[in-house]
Amino acid sequence: MADESLRLPNTIFRAVFDLGDKRAANIVLPTALSEPELFVEWLEDEHVVALYVEFEHGQLHVDCSSSGIEHHFHDRVGESSQTSPWPAAETEVLIDWASMLASEVFARMPNLMEDIEEAAAWYEAGYPLYVCETDPAFLDLLEVEIEGEILTLPWLGSGQVGQEHLDGDNHPVALLWNPVNENPDRAIATAWLDPATGEPATAAEPGVDWDDVGLPADEVLVWLEGTYLNNHISPDPESAIIQAVLRRMGGLDGE
Repeated sequence: MADESLRLPNTIFRAVFDLGDKRAANIVLPTALSEPELFVEWLEDEHVVALYVEFEHGQLHVDCSSSGIEHHFHDRVGESSQTSPWPAAETEVLIDWASMLASEVFARMPNLMEDIEEAAAWYEAGYPLYVCETDPAFLDLLEVEIEGEILTLPWLGSGQVGQEHLDGDNHPVALLWNPVNENPDRAIATAWLDPATGEPATAAEPGVDWDDVGLPADEVLVWLEGTYLNNHISPDPESAIIQAVLRRMGGLDGE
């Protein structure tokens, strides 16, 4: 297993954004649905905001464009449905809240996403504070906790390695390897998120000559788990900032 004692400490990054009136924050979510996991995508080519509101037992997906707002649900295993997994009264409030939040995010695109991307770049460059460029306005200061990465060595085996997302449940990722080519193309191991424990799981692929790889299978799996945690499980700075922005706009951070 990856050595969690090698994880860098979490850091606090401060960012100032123009988030507008935050009308969604005036809608009080039902207690049972008051702590969703939030994410948003700006689909620039389609000019659509896709908002994901996720809970342990299901997800609400809202798409907002200039044509209006559409929504559907996903059950706990990811199957799409028009039927809510929650009681009707709670679902109605959740849809109203998510629709308002998506419409407010849409109204601030693409500038808001550009600010978020720039803030993440400032964090990566080592700056502790980002302030967006804006006309005079009421601004929001967000304090974003960025999870520290696990320290991992560079690949010490032979050849080149890369990672590739796979289709399927539980976020599977293949470790690809090639002994000479700069474009790894052979799967030698797989990592995924164990739904029972919430922790990463790994397995070596059969038929691999680990002498050719240059590392024993157990060392490869430990290395893969650490990189999987860093790159696919722990929120990257941009994702952490997006979540903080959405929680502020949705009134979920107590501010």
